Amino acid sequence: MKAFLKVLLMLVLLVVIAAGALLGWLTAVEYDPAPVVEAERGKPVDSTSLHNVLPGQELSVLNWNIGYGGLGKSEDFFMDGGKKSRPDNKDAVLSYLDEIRRTIDEQTPDLVLLQEVDSDSTRTYSIDERDLLNGGMSCEAYALNYSCPFVPVPMPPIGKVHSGLYTMTNGLAMDRAERIALPCPFSWPLRIANLKRCLLVSYLPVEGSDRQLVLVNLHLEAYDDGEGKIAQTNQLRDFIESEYAKGNYVIAGGDFNQVFPGSLEKYPNTHPENWEPGVLDEKLLPEGWTLACDLNTPTCRLLNQPYDPGDAAGTQYYVIDGLILSPNVELKSVETLDAGFAYSDHNPVKIQVVLRES
Repeated sequence: MKAFLKVLLMLVLLVVIAAGALLGWLTAVEYDPAPVVEAERGKPVDSTSLHNVLPGQELSVLNWNIGYGGLGKSEDFFMDGGKKSRPDNKDAVLSYLDEIRRTIDEQTPDLVLLQEVDSDSTRTYSIDERDLLNGGMSCEAYALNYSCPFVPVPMPPIGKVHSGLYTMTNGLAMDRAERIALPCPFSWPLRIANLKRCLLVSYLPVEGSDRQLVLVNLHLEAYDDGEGKIAQTNQLRDFIESEYAKGNYVIAGGDFNQVFPGSLEKYPNTHPENWEPGVLDEKLLPEGWTLACDLNTPTCRLLNQPYDPGDAAGTQYYVIDGLILSPNVELKSVETLDAGFAYSDHNPVKIQVVLRES
């Protein structure tokens, strides 16, 4: 009996030492960028093939959380009441990414805002998804918002994650792009293997003026107690207002992880025990700003089970993806494209806008 207890004690001690070593290592290598850093810009572009944005020009913008090419119709996710932490195989990821790329190409957008784009993650079999998604796009910018060499949960663990926000332009010049850090609501040790949210801000020159089109790509907090979302949303508001005050045009789009005004009436949350988004306050923005969203089609589904559109009781929908436009950007149309959640747990949102000349 004494020998058994001794062995058991040694095993417990080894587990504690291993856990402590893992925690120490993750703390030492924690991703902790400066508040503002230059974003990755990708391959050089032939400037002769690019043109500046024109005042009065109509632009199409496609916004889509692609679920890292790993959250299509056959998937669930452990944080939403499901079981899985990754797709079953690399072919599944490649299949989802091919369809995402095809959908983007069919829409021929001028500007593309993508969230949850992996560049080197265990969960997506080390695929650099930017290579598969870029296609014939002209300029690109990328900013990590999740970078950890080993995420130790669940079982089997998620492993290495390098994922972020990805912005592309179709023929339009991009002067520069920056990663602007957002407040992290998590304290140590949860913080070390968690997302470090940010804004990916791209600056596009406007022909004939010193103004710019400021394109903000965002993905706000998902699994906090709500305070993180509020703090991040407030920082977003302050930033876009400051850019508009400079005379710039502003388009900010992404996954807010907050339901847009009016959407709860159409898609009431019947599964709050699995996940409950925040609520985006329409009073957030001053007079003249526009919240662009389409309530006719949900933008997101709950990942508690593989997608079954016929299971009304087991399926939960949300409208948490959309865009914010400054007063000098006129919204012509907004549409959530119904992709049937076949390739991602989100549907893409497309808008047509015009930059007002005055």
